[in-house]
Amino acid sequence: MIFLIVKQFQRWLEEHQLGFLRVFTFPEFQATASILISFAICIAFGPWIIGWLRRQKIGDLAQFDQVDVDKLMKDKKGTPTMGGLLIIASIAITTLLLADLRNFYVGMALVCLLWLGAVGAADDWLKLTAARRAGNRQGLTSLEKFLFQVGLAAVLCYFTYQYGREIPERTTFYFPLLKEAKFQLGLGAFVLIGILVMTGSSNAVNLTDGLDGLAAGCMAIVSFAFVVLSLVIGTPELSRALLFDFIKASSQMAVISGAMTGACLGFLWFNCNPARVFMGDTGSLALGGLIGYVAIVIRQELVLFLVGGVFVAETISVILQVSYFKYTRKRFGEGRRLFLMTPIHHHFQRKGWTETQVVVRFWLIGAMLAAMALATVKLR
Repeated sequence: MIFLIVKQFQRWLEEHQLGFLRVFTFPEFQATASILISFAICIAFGPWIIGWLRRQKIGDLAQFDQVDVDKLMKDKKGTPTMGGLLIIASIAITTLLLADLRNFYVGMALVCLLWLGAVGAADDWLKLTAARRAGNRQGLTSLEKFLFQVGLAAVLCYFTYQYGREIPERTTFYFPLLKEAKFQLGLGAFVLIGILVMTGSSNAVNLTDGLDGLAAGCMAIVSFAFVVLSLVIGTPELSRALLFDFIKASSQMAVISGAMTGACLGFLWFNCNPARVFMGDTGSLALGGLIGYVAIVIRQELVLFLVGGVFVAETISVILQVSYFKYTRKRFGEGRRLFLMTPIHHHFQRKGWTETQVVVRFWLIGAMLAAMALATVKLR
C-alpha cells in the first residue's frame, strides 16, 4: 500500500509540475534520497535481522586452508552470516519507493538483485546448515553457482540488447579517455561482454568478502562512483557538456546505485571490525552482479574495471596463485605459491598487517581508483 501511495504521488507531481515539489521527480534528488533511505533501512532493521540469524544459528565456521589464518580468524567463529538479506531488502525497498518502476532497466536490475541474492542465500544456507553438520563449508558447487550466474547474465543482456537495439548509443562499446574510440556491438558480442562483466564482478566481490568491512566499504565507493556516472550519462545537458552519448532512461541507474551505496554504508555499521554480521554469498553475489548490470546499462564496462580495481586485484591474485601452483606442480612435481595466501588480502595479513590496516588501506586504494575513474570523465 505504501509503495502504491508513493508511486501515485510521483505521477501526480509529474502531471501537475507544482513548483518546488517537482524536485521529487528529479533523478538527482531521487539518487541522493536513495542513499539516505537505504542507509536508514539498514540501521533500523539491522539489529532485528542479526538477532533472527543468531536464533537460526546461521554462523560462520571460520575455517581456511592454512592454520595460521585459522588462528587469525578464530574470533569470527559463530558470527551470523547471510547478512546480505539486509542489503538486498534495503536496495529493493528503496528502489520500489523512489525509482520509476515503468523503466525497463529498473525492472531488470531488480530481477538481477533478487536472482543472485537467492543463489547466494541457497549457497549460504546449505554450507551453514547441512554442510556445517558434516563439518565442512560446502554449499552449492562452483559449477552450480557459475551456471546460475551465466544463465542470468545471458537472459538479462539478451533482453537489454533487444530493448535498445534501435538506438545505437545503447549498444555501443566505449573506451575511457578516448571520446572517438567506440564501436557498435552485435547481439553475440553484447551478450558475451555482459556475461563476462556480470559474472566477473559478482565473483570478484564474493572473493573480496573475507575481512570485516572490506567488501562493504569498497562496494560503497564503487556504487557512489556509478551514481555520478549514471547521472552524467542519463542527463542530456551533462552528457553533451562532457561529450558522452546520452542514454535515455539510464539516469534511473543512479537511484539503483544510490540504494547500493546507502545499503553498503548501513551494513558497514554492523560489519566494521569487530563484525556483528557478515554479508555472505547472499550479499556479495547480488552486489557484484547488480553493479555489473548498471555498468552495462550506462555502457561503462571498462570504467567498472578501473573503479573496482580492488576487486580486480583480489580476483587476479587467486587466478595467478592457482595457475602458478598447478604449473609448478606439473613442472617440478611440487606446487609453489606466488603469494603467502589468496585472495590477496590474506597475503597482507600473513605479512603482518592487522585486519584493520588491510581493510582501511584497501578502502583508500578504492577511493583513489574511483577518483581516477571520475577524472576520466573530464579528461575525455
